[in-house]
Parts: sequence; C-alpha cells; structure tokens
Amino acid sequence: MLAALSASQALAGAQVEEMLSSSVQAALQRAVSDYPAPNLTFATPAEGEAWLREMARRLAPKIPDWPTRRDFLITVQYEATRAGLDPQMVLGLIQHESNFRKFAVSVADARGYMQVMPFWLRLIGTSDQNLFNLRTNLRYGCTILRHYLDRENGDYYRALGRYNGSLGRADYPNAVLANWQQNWAWSYAVPVAGNPPVQTVTTR
Repeated sequence: MLAALSASQALAGAQVEEMLSSSVQAALQRAVSDYPAPNLTFATPAEGEAWLREMARRLAPKIPDWPTRRDFLITVQYEATRAGLDPQMVLGLIQHESNFRKFAVSVADARGYMQVMPFWLRLIGTSDQNLFNLRTNLRYGCTILRHYLDRENGDYYRALGRYNGSLGRADYPNAVLANWQQNWAWSYAVPVAGNPPVQTVTTR
C-alpha cells in the first residue's frame, strides 16, 4: 500500500470541521490575518544563532538547500513562538505530518508542512490564500493547534488528537511527542556573569 502512494502524499489525519462560536471565529481570524516579517525571537542574538545553527544541521537531510532551510526554520520559530507554542514541538509535529514536504497532501486533502485542512480558509481566512505557501501553512497550523490547546486546557494529548482528527487515540500524540523529545530537543548554555558555572536552558 505504501508503495502505491505518491511521493508527495502524507500519511496524516485531518482536523474535523466543527462549529465555532462567533468570538472564537473572530479571534482566529485576527490570528491569521497579519503577516509581519518573521524573525528569530530569542532572549539574545547569540541564543538565536545557536538554535538556528543546530536546527539547520539536524534538518539538512530533509531540506538540503540552505536558504530554503534557513527561511523554513526562522518561520517555524517565529510562528510557533507567536502562537505560544514550543518550536521544537512544532518541528516534531511537522516531521510526523509531512516529513518536511512542502507540497504533501493527505488522503483527506490536508495540505502542506502542517497538514492543514482547506475548510479552515472558509472558516477563518480567505479563499485566495494558499496552504502550500510556507508562511500561510505555518500560520494556520500553529493558530489551529493553539486553539485546540486552549480548548483542552493545555492537554497536549487531547489537543494533538484534535489536530490529527484522532481524539481519544494515543498513537498520534505519542508519535509527535516522541519526535519532539528524540529528534528536536535542544539546550542552550547561558554564560553566567564571571564565566562558569553555566546555566542550561532546555526546550523539551
């Protein structure tokens, strides 16, 4: 069966279309509407440079082209942070959803890096937006996951289940969280005044 799938097809689930209250719909519309230029958002430039260097090294086998890889990582970090998500978790989700393929399409028609369902354009966006566009896909994906996390009071298992359309089943949340921990966890050594000792900041 796997051999019969096209190279761009993703083995992902799909968010389930549900009724949104007017206030939630308006909030989500605001969240996807503005597009300031993405930039790394870290406490210091040194921390941002260290993160980008290490993530670029890990991602190189999937996205060999350096300018494409750099733009992708900066956009992931910006959009995840903007939505109040850990960028490392978002990388783990993208790995599972699309394996970093920009034009991935699931059997349910979920699209792009974060496998966003097209009905979201009708609910909170505009029909002329392209879910294969890097910025649009990550903006929608991070906004939708934030919405599900808020709805589930910060419960990642339930929020990820909703994101994948598999609420109540553990396979998908476990896979995303395992990717996060095993492939994208990251620590930054922060020099303390007067040199050592070193304080370590870890994301997942």
